[in-house]
Amino acid sequence: MNKIVISILLTMTISMGLMFLCTTISKTMTMDREKMTPFECGFDPKSSARSPFSLQFFLIAILFLIFDIEIAIILPMIITMKTSNIMSWALTMTTFMVILIIGLYYEWKNGMLEWTF
Repeated sequence: MNKIVISILLTMTISMGLMFLCTTISKTMTMDREKMTPFECGFDPKSSARSPFSLQFFLIAILFLIFDIEIAIILPMIITMKTSNIMSWALTMTTFMVILIIGLYYEWKNGMLEWTF
């Protein structure tokens, strides 16, 4: 118990010391208006530096990530089918697939899968 307390105190001391050292050594950055503006060959920018982000693209990207993660979950379930109880495996797989199908139906009915509104 004594070794754990000493190691925690040593870790905290080293990390606090490094944080203090980094803040004192680091160069202070002043927020100058001229330095914070975008640079375009010495001229004022013609358009906004921030372009509008497509919400439809974001939704499609989120759907892709969700289905990609689902595939990563389903593939190991196929491998574990040989070593697990077939009834519990089938119940788990069926529940997982039903939840996915309900989620897909919900997104389809709310119009989240359509590219243009």
